[in-house]
Amino acid sequence: MTLERVGLPAPGEDHPWSLPLLRSTRAIDLDPRMTLLVGENGSGKSTLLEALALAVDVPTAGAHDLTRDPTLDALRPFAAALRLSWTARSRRGLFLRAEDYFGYVQRHRAQQAELRAEAERVAHESADVFELERERRMAPFLGPARAADARYGGDLDARSHGESFLAFFKARLRGGGLYLLDEPEAALSPLRQLALVALLREATERGAQFVIATHAPILMAFPGATILQLADDGARPARFDDLDAVRTLRAFLADPEGFVRRL
Repeated sequence: MTLERVGLPAPGEDHPWSLPLLRSTRAIDLDPRMTLLVGENGSGKSTLLEALALAVDVPTAGAHDLTRDPTLDALRPFAAALRLSWTARSRRGLFLRAEDYFGYVQRHRAQQAELRAEAERVAHESADVFELERERRMAPFLGPARAADARYGGDLDARSHGESFLAFFKARLRGGGLYLLDEPEAALSPLRQLALVALLREATERGAQFVIATHAPILMAFPGATILQLADDGARPARFDDLDAVRTLRAFLADPEGFVRRL
């Protein structure tokens, strides 16, 4: 499955129809492997990604599925106006906003606790039966709980936020599909961001397609990625070395103290 192009609606007065990029961009061509959306806060990266997630209707790690997420209600008419061009259509993939992940971990923890509580209840009610029969009765609850632990390499909630975030990606970036990620670097140290880049590269080699909104120069350096700079003059292809985030970081690292003094 590859999403090749996203046709954009005509601009209007109200958000999100008032996004500056709509004034001069009628369509966005996507890379079959990796498209990075970069730009300043307010440029429309997250809005575009959220609308795209609604239009594509992939699974989400948020608190609600996309059809019931109240935080996306204002975007639904805009998403319906997007025109999508595919090589082949599929529902495989994932939509993830960095701020949704904490809610996902809470929901996962509650589900695991419920399964284990049910297993304990069954064990108590089956105290007078043979052990093999007791285990058979507990299996519908312990099986999914253990499978989830195996999937994520242990308890997500028992690790640091960054380690948990990376474990989530290791488990979920398994193969083909369309993955829409909004600032996935938010919880990650520079070293963990490099680990994420390695995971993303492995996933693209297995047929995955990514559209990622990011502020992280480490992610912007993804080999062969199409980088789209979102600004008042629309969405334009950009070179890594020409990106404001890259230039600013290089200037800071060249003279940190002097850079801060000049602020």
